[in-house]
Parts: sequence; C-alpha cells; structure tokens
Amino acid sequence: MLTGGPPFSSGAAMSELVHLTSAGVSVVIDTMSARLLHWGAALDGADLEALAGSSTGSVTFSSFDAPRTFPLLAVEADGWSGAPALAWHRGGLHSAPLLRSVGWESTATSLRAEFTDAAAGASVVLDLSLDAVGVLTAQISVTSTADAAERAEPLDLLAARILLPIPAHATEVLDHTGRWTGERHPQRGALRHGAHLRQVRRGRGGHDAPYLTAVGTDGFGFRRGELWTAHVAWSGDLEVGVERLPEGAGVHGAVLGGGELLLPGEIRLGAGETYVSPRVFLTYGDSGLDSVSARLHQTVRAFSAHPTTPRPLVLNTWEAVYFDHDPAKIVELAEAAASVGVERFVLDDGWFRGRPDDRSGLGDWHIDHAKWPEGLRPLADHVHSLGMQFGLWFEPEMVNPVSDLAAQHPDWVLQASPDSPTWRHQKVLDLANPDAAAYLLERLDALVSEVGIDFIKWDHNRDLHAAVSPHTGRASVHAQTTAFYALLDALRERHPSLEIESCASGGARVDLGVLQRTQRVWASDSNDPVERQRIQRWTGTLVPPEVVGSHVGPPVAETTHRAASLPFRMTTALFGHAGIEWDITGCTDDERAALARWTALYRELRPLLHSGVTVRSDEVDDETLLHGVVAVDGSRGVFAWVRLGASVDGFTPRTRIPGLQPGERYRLRVRDELGAVSRHQVSDPAWLDVGIEATGSFFESVGVPLPLLAPGAAMLLEAVRV
Repeated sequence: MLTGGPPFSSGAAMSELVHLTSAGVSVVIDTMSARLLHWGAALDGADLEALAGSSTGSVTFSSFDAPRTFPLLAVEADGWSGAPALAWHRGGLHSAPLLRSVGWESTATSLRAEFTDAAAGASVVLDLSLDAVGVLTAQISVTSTADAAERAEPLDLLAARILLPIPAHATEVLDHTGRWTGERHPQRGALRHGAHLRQVRRGRGGHDAPYLTAVGTDGFGFRRGELWTAHVAWSGDLEVGVERLPEGAGVHGAVLGGGELLLPGEIRLGAGETYVSPRVFLTYGDSGLDSVSARLHQTVRAFSAHPTTPRPLVLNTWEAVYFDHDPAKIVELAEAAASVGVERFVLDDGWFRGRPDDRSGLGDWHIDHAKWPEGLRPLADHVHSLGMQFGLWFEPEMVNPVSDLAAQHPDWVLQASPDSPTWRHQKVLDLANPDAAAYLLERLDALVSEVGIDFIKWDHNRDLHAAVSPHTGRASVHAQTTAFYALLDALRERHPSLEIESCASGGARVDLGVLQRTQRVWASDSNDPVERQRIQRWTGTLVPPEVVGSHVGPPVAETTHRAASLPFRMTTALFGHAGIEWDITGCTDDERAALARWTALYRELRPLLHSGVTVRSDEVDDETLLHGVVAVDGSRGVFAWVRLGASVDGFTPRTRIPGLQPGERYRLRVRDELGAVSRHQVSDPAWLDVGIEATGSFFESVGVPLPLLAPGAAMLLEAVRV
C-alpha cells in the first residue's frame, strides 16, 4: 500500500532515502523531498548520508531565496524553467500543476510514488523499476479524480514526461537520424545550454528516429566513457531529449528523458479515467556504448515475447519476384531455398486480390485466385514438406483508395479530409474504429489458420499525417498505436506460436514497444552490405542481433545499385537474424555451394551470435569497422573485420580485439568458409597463416595488425579460449 508523506522539502536534514541497486547501478531517491539524488555507478550504502547531505547547492544571485532543487516530477511551480514533467489544464484553468506527495511504496529494486493536485483534481503515480541487469524503467500514470458532477470539464493532458537529472560531466550528446535505406545514422555534438529535443510526429518512429539518446563524458565511444541513455518504448509520436539550463538542475548539470508526444485533444480524462504513459528505458554505462548495449540486450532478451527457439534462416521473396507471382516459379524458389539450408520461406507482397502493383488492393485480405488458383495452402504445405516454416507478408494498418475495402467503408480511413494526400498510393486504416479493428483480426486470424502461416512480415509503409479519426473526430495517433498493440496481442493470443516481424518501409518502426510484442525487426530495406554494416552497427546499440533481420541480397543491390562480393554479403548478414533476399534459382553451382556453407556456418554460430555480448571496437579510421559477439562465459568470440571504403592510411596498425576475458588465453584465427576475401596489399601479417595465442587483456589493450582489405570486403575471425 501507499503510505502517506509530507509535502516537498528541500532540506537534507529531513531525508528518507530509498536505494535501488542492481548490477553495478544505483538509483537513490529522497522521499522526504521527492528528489532523485543519484542515478549512475553503484554507491556504497555507507555513503548515502553523505550523498543526501551534499545534494543541496548554493543560493545564487538573481534567483530564488532557497537553493534550487530538481524534484522527481519537476514542474514550473517547483522553479524548473525547462520542459515540465507534467502539463495539463481543465477548461483553461489549473494549468500550473501543484503536486504534493501522498505516498511511497518501495522494494529493493522498485519505487512507486503518488502525488496529487487537489486544485486540478488529478493524481499522478510515478513508477521506477531497476531490473536485474541495471536498466531503469520509468512510467507515469495520470488520473482525473474530480467528480463528474462537480467538474464538467475533462482534464486535458498535454504532456507526461520522464525527466531524470544527469551530472555536469556528461558533456556530449548522441542520437540518430536517417532516411529510407539509410536508417540510424549517428549524430553527436557538445551539450549546450537549451534543449536538444527530438520530436517524432510521424505516427511511427520513422527512418530518422532518435532511437537511443546518449549523453556522456567528452569523447565517449563504444569502449570508453561514462554515459546515460534514454529510449521511449513507443511506436507512435514521441519526444526525447536533453535539457541544460544555466542554473543547472539542482546540483545536477542537465536532465535526460522523454515520453509520448501528445497531440491537442488526444488525452481528455473524464472522472476516474487514467492515462498510462509509455515506459522510458534509462541505462547507465561506465565503459562506453557497449556497456549500455550489454544491459539493454539482456533486458530485451527477458521480454516475454522474445523468441526462445533458434532463429530460422529466412528466404524472403520480395527482391526475387516482386509482384510477379507465378506459382511454378515460387515453388522452384522454395525448393532452391531448402536445398541450400533455408529454414523459413516468406511470400511477400502481391498474393492478395487486386494487387498487380502497389497502387491497389491493400485492405482486401483475400487470396488472389487468379494468381493462386488453388489458394496458398498447397504452397504452404509444400514449404512445410521441405522442412521449412511458411511466412506471409501483410500491411494491415493500410488501405489503398483503389480497393473494395475503401469503397465499402470510406469512414474507416484515418484522415483529416478525403483529399488528404496518399503516400505510396495508400492511406491509413483507422484502428480506433472497433469495426475496422475487428475486420483485420478476423481476416488475419482466418488466413493464419486456413493457410498454415508460421510467420507474418507486418509492414507499415507510410507516415501518419493529420491522423484524425472520423470515428471520434479527434487526433488519433495515440489511439492508433494502442489499437495496433491490441491487434498484435489479440492475434498472438489466438496463435501463440505465430511469429511477427515489425517492418515499416524498412526500419521505421524499431523500438522496445513493438519488440514487447514481436519477434523480429527489419532494420532497413537496403541489402547493400556497405550500408547494412553501418545500419546494423547502430541498430545494435539498443536491440540484440537475433531480432534484427539481415539478408544476403543479389550481387548488385536493388536500392543503391552497388556491386558487392558474395563473401562480403554473407559475412554482413551473418551478424543478425540471417536470411536471403535474392532469386537464387539463377545462381551458379558455385554460388549455391557458397550459400550452403554459409547456412551451415550460421547454424554453427547462432547459439553464440544470438546469446552473447555484442562488442565493437572504436574505429581505426572512418572506413574500417571491427565488431563481434563474445560468449557470456568468455569461451569464444566471433568478429568481423570490415573495410567499407578506401581511407587515407595505407596500413593497418595494431587493432584491438574487444570483449575477451583478461585472465584467459585465446587462439585467434581466420574462419575462411565463406570464400576468398579481397586484399589491397602484397601479403598478410605473418601471424595470420597459423593464428596467434595471447591473453584476452593483450587482445583488448594491445591488439594485432590485421590485413589491409580491399574496399567492400569483410574477414571473419574467431577467438577460442585455450
């Protein structure tokens, strides 16, 4: 139960401390003053009183007459001049929240704090939870407590943000941007006064999603520096950022956090109604981005929806056949896939009626019997007989204006007006309309059962703009997102073994909200391995490799028209949930043999790749990458040495091999099953012919010279404990 507490107090003498600690992380809250005093490296319990006693700063000129503090839910009435944790009004009144704490409940790793604003008729609950690997999650609930007869006006919620203070020595900020086929491009700079604020107004994360926002010590990298990160686990509109004011945030330097970006009128709470925010995942790392990723990957692996079976090697038909569905050709492709070791065959877009191209048919989820006279069940049965799972592409949230569904139910389209623009010739289906949601669930459920579908590639090929529901007349991104989640939950409740991939014109919906309900994300529509190396590198800062789809494409990439060798394409795809997106019926015998060796290597390595610790060396130069996965017990590691392009330097200095256990000895050698790797040199370093043995600390701190590869080449290395 919640227990009563006094109003906010800034006096350290009245401190009553809650210390959440796990996996080298401490979070300390003073419940008497309702302040977070520390989030970061683990503290000795003997130092907590010193922490409390030193958590009140000076009284400065031209300021309040008492020391500034930063409450757990900082609002303007507390003297906080940045973006407030809460913003609301009731009919234009009570727009300055006046919060008073009324109760606290805590365990060794969680805290619940309740606050009220009697004048506004609102209560707020803040939940903090520190998991077993040190990832902190935070969530806000807001309830309208005003009696309906007493107050006719609803509580209009404008913002509910998680804001946590971070120290002044966190001086650089990094987040991500991007475009279609170029997702998760890092951008960084000095943390300056003001707000580094990223707002997503696309109804999905978008190709330019901020993704993971990190603030750290000067020059932090993958293996160095102290940092704090935030990720909003939400698949709709959101905001995340860092704010630094000249007066700081109490004794802290800045604040980090975010929440859902609420559109006007989206959340109007009547008497007794509650809004629950998305969870914000907040992570501290003491040794670079890899230390943050190690925590986050373990957290994701603990999600109830996370797959527990080996990730089957996929062939997806999109770049092999596009909309040209010739059953004989597709059967031939399935048989070719099985012959090289594919374990899941996915039929992409074009199987349903009225779909000769992308201009029509979306929403009419009935099999096109002109293309598939006997339906899809014979294909699924044949795929199963070949020892593979069968998957099918859908885009449930969308509708083409040229479709039976749009003609029959124009009121099911999510749009501000009928002349709103199309995007890829499609509009959005209003999932907040219960009839539309029920139709989708019925069609998906029926097809999964009738066809024998093991896997759905769930696509989402446009942003949501002016998303006003004709069903409610209100802005509806929040309702659309919660309805999308509900649809996923309902479908998997009916089919618990069904797996679902989140695809959104590539990687525009990769977040920890959707990954609590799906088993795979599609990182990008680009299968160009040069682009994919960078995309996968930064995708992996948040999510583990086993949920990141990564495919071997054709010799010339469809999206960039860049040629790449087969060994480079295979090595790149190996470090994820691997697959093929290529018409392999036209492959030579040598290419098929190489693919078969690759699929065998994938099956050998996937227990390590999909359970180990992802590691990345800070680059030798801008065109060189070294990344890998090391077993949790340190027994083995697999690494990719990658040359993306030509660089100024014409040699390779000693390159550090990260993540191996310092006190153990390892033998490092080349794995050459994937074929010859092109070099830009006369000969290799001498050790490469026979391998080299050294301690993990030697490899991490000293390193070894590696070959100077040609641009567009990757070498696979393995370290085994001896």
